[in-house]
Amino acid sequence: MNAIRVVCLLALTCPTLFGDDALPRRRTLEPRLVHLRSGTEREWSDFPETPDGTHLDVTFNAAKNASEQTLMLRQQDVKQQWFVVLNGKRLGELTRDENDMTIAFAIPADTLRDGENALRIEPAPSAKSPSDDIRVGQMTLRDQPLGAVLSEATIEINVVEEDSPNNLPCRVTVINANGSLQVLGAETIGTETGRVFEFSPRLAVRPGTVYSSGNAKFGLPAGRYTIFAGRGFEYSLAKCEVSLAVGTVAKQTLSIRREVPTPGYVACDTHVHTLTHSGHGDATIAERMITIAGEGIELPIATDHNVHVDYDDIAREMDARSRFTPVIGNEVTTPRGHFNIFPVKAGAQVPDFKQTDWRLLFDDIHRTPGVKVVILNHARDLHSGVRPFGPALHNAVVGENIEGWPLRFNGMEVVNSGATQTDVLRLFHDWMGLLNGGHMVTPVGSSDSHDVARYIVGQGRTYVHCKDRTPFGVDVDAAVNSFLQGRVMVSYGLLAELTVNEKYSSGELAVVPDDEVKVDVRVLGPHWVRADRVMLFSNGTLLRDEAIPVSDDGQLPMGVKWPGNWKIPRPKHDVHLVAIAVGPGVEGLYWRTAKPYQPTSPDPTTHVIGCSGAVWLDADHDGRRMSAKDYAGRLLASDRDDVNKLVSRLADFDEATAAQVAHLLRLSGTSLQSERLQTALKTAAPPVQSGFRRYQEAWRENEIARTNR
Repeated sequence: MNAIRVVCLLALTCPTLFGDDALPRRRTLEPRLVHLRSGTEREWSDFPETPDGTHLDVTFNAAKNASEQTLMLRQQDVKQQWFVVLNGKRLGELTRDENDMTIAFAIPADTLRDGENALRIEPAPSAKSPSDDIRVGQMTLRDQPLGAVLSEATIEINVVEEDSPNNLPCRVTVINANGSLQVLGAETIGTETGRVFEFSPRLAVRPGTVYSSGNAKFGLPAGRYTIFAGRGFEYSLAKCEVSLAVGTVAKQTLSIRREVPTPGYVACDTHVHTLTHSGHGDATIAERMITIAGEGIELPIATDHNVHVDYDDIAREMDARSRFTPVIGNEVTTPRGHFNIFPVKAGAQVPDFKQTDWRLLFDDIHRTPGVKVVILNHARDLHSGVRPFGPALHNAVVGENIEGWPLRFNGMEVVNSGATQTDVLRLFHDWMGLLNGGHMVTPVGSSDSHDVARYIVGQGRTYVHCKDRTPFGVDVDAAVNSFLQGRVMVSYGLLAELTVNEKYSSGELAVVPDDEVKVDVRVLGPHWVRADRVMLFSNGTLLRDEAIPVSDDGQLPMGVKWPGNWKIPRPKHDVHLVAIAVGPGVEGLYWRTAKPYQPTSPDPTTHVIGCSGAVWLDADHDGRRMSAKDYAGRLLASDRDDVNKLVSRLADFDEATAAQVAHLLRLSGTSLQSERLQTALKTAAPPVQSGFRRYQEAWRENEIARTNR
């Protein structure tokens, strides 16, 4: 079936929800949610194998409209472009947003005609776009103008911090009785639609979402609503339910509190865009100031594509500068990868973003005045035909580019909440592989948000160890230095605090005793997020894996999901420890976690995750960090020609070191399939066998990918 067709034979009208015949009327055109698909492949496994059609046709009888009327409909999982067409005239597009939402379209005068009318929902014609499964329906025709429909009732929401009368910048979410985000009667700042709503002009508004400084007044169609207020990851979530009749003017005050303890850390989003300067997405620079403040980001990095942007003046203009310290940055967007750089001195020349040679590109980036941080973005995503950490270019087991490209970045996104991975741990393993390869790289969480509401700014974030008393006066140099030392934690709904021997934390080199090492971990998160698993890795190898039980309220301190500790044997050589906590994704529309951006599976499951920075154990007491590659180089320097001795000495090392030895042997021309080596490996320690096996499997994957590209 290519299309689904609905015919409304009778032009039935019905009164509004509250039954007053004198009130404006509405007509149901399609009561169901209809499954449509553009493309040939099913996008997600939670959709049926066979859609209802590729487009939806609804035919209904009506009278010619002398004045504007309104079409309202509900949509779900819209990722690509879909058009709404009435009698051959395009009313607009569905909102490109995977969230469940109810939206509205103005029907201009004289668009309806006497007798039969034809409404169509259809995908934009494009041979390149991937499949898009959507649901659309629950359509109603209102005989009022759009502005009147969206302002049947008025509500004012004040959001305050607990035990304080002062308003707090926040995000307000409005969900209707059907459970979808409700389009609102308020204009977002900077828009000129011709519809004047008598409400505050300093709001960032999208269907079901309002960002404000703590006071938001807006219109709604008459009905029942659930309203949430929150302020990003660190804060609680407040909720109220309201029932609004036509003409109602209501007021609600919601109180939220800080739940997640983050003293000594500033919340940083290293990947922030605007429509104004990047040219895509929907968040203007004015809206971005409101959303940054509303999500509690204290150190936002402006990273529009190939341009240096300073938020300072617009932040002051929007009265938001007291809430954060902006930093000039740039997403250097090249044909061979994307890199966020900061801090950039005002007036600096933009690096050559057309450069394809990483050697020359990094030279140019590091010459940019002020720049100290260079972050590799979304390393597993395909852009311009290049996937930097795909097997055609990168061996993840040993953390090396197989083409010899220099890895001169010092940060790597392990979480990008606007481009999540099917395998939630994939990028974390890539990062730990880099550490094993001797690359001192800091893990990064970011949002890559170009939008007001579709992808939430600061949903993925990095907590940087730094004085945090004044969000408007963060010491940027101190924050950058902490970042470069790896003194960070990565958050996407959770945090994982790691402490070694009750003293050493992320980014530090720990002096370890001669017997065992004590490892303390705290998993943190707000009450509306759940954690179900905590893991400890040593040089990327899983050491501990523990389920986190659901705890009763009051059983643990506020914001703590799990506190625990392990004692591990003192390693015989330096290693890095990393703690990672995971949990189920957030389904609530107030902070919904996005489905994978470039999925490797049709499974739509999402997760929250928190990761510590690496704590290095100085097991050999030489006062410096030694990587698995460093040890492998030492072993080969003394025993390259005696594989039996080499394999025997590897018994004192781990899987990561064995993999590095295998890599260096192959580079030196030694066949990993030689009889002598294979014989020696048969009696080798299990970690040695595993390291060689994992490296050979990864190298085989590299060769296959290179052959097929």
